[in-house]
Amino acid sequence: MRILVIEDDPTLGNALREFLGQQGYAVDWLQEGNQVVETLDGQHYDLLLLDLNLPGKSGLEALRELRAAGQTLPVLILTARDSVDDRVAGLDSGADD
Repeated sequence: MRILVIEDDPTLGNALREFLGQQGYAVDWLQEGNQVVETLDGQHYDLLLLDLNLPGKSGLEALRELRAAGQTLPVLILTARDSVDDRVAGLDSGADD
């Protein structure tokens, strides 16, 4: 299984990449929201782990673009945001629950 992690925090991004790699997953890690669409256009992934607070383009903006482009891969949002409005916005933008 190939996973794309989009996380701008170096500590968390490295930890996710290392942990998932140890579990046998192939993991690529990006740190900017504006890299998501380009990366998924050229590569196949089975899962996207997406932060919302990203430089360049927010995670929600990137997710909306992916869904508008017809990308159907499962997306799990990882974020410190915890309000109901944030959860609803993520699901409305195309995240999987």
